[in-house]
Amino acid sequence: MKVTRKQKNSRMCAICGLDNQYGVKAPFYSMEDNSVMTKFQYKEVHQSYPGRVHGGLITAMLDELGLRAYWVEDENQFAVTMKLDTEYRKPVPYEQDLIGIGKIIKSTPKFLKAEAKILDIHGNVLANAEGT
Repeated sequence: MKVTRKQKNSRMCAICGLDNQYGVKAPFYSMEDNSVMTKFQYKEVHQSYPGRVHGGLITAMLDELGLRAYWVEDENQFAVTMKLDTEYRKPVPYEQDLIGIGKIIKSTPKFLKAEAKILDIHGNVLANAEGT
């Protein structure tokens, strides 16, 4: 699958902000199948228990992936999350390469439904979410 373009990063976002010293600094790419993808690492400062990422930061990444899936066609669109159902399947490690994927699964003029997931480099789903 091919990258169609790199999406913008912000300055201070906890997930994509390049100037946020505690941020994940994740790059996001629009893909040819209309999904969004990122390869990223959480840092030790993102932990809850040693060796595990805090659930709030896992959910923040899943939320970001849902919005960025909306940006695959047009980065100038804006949306806010009304509901996000997250499933934590396995502990998410920090300081290891991870993959995030997001995709719009339903779109109407007023609402979107997106799905997102975080995988390890072997393709195992560590966490996933569906958001409106």
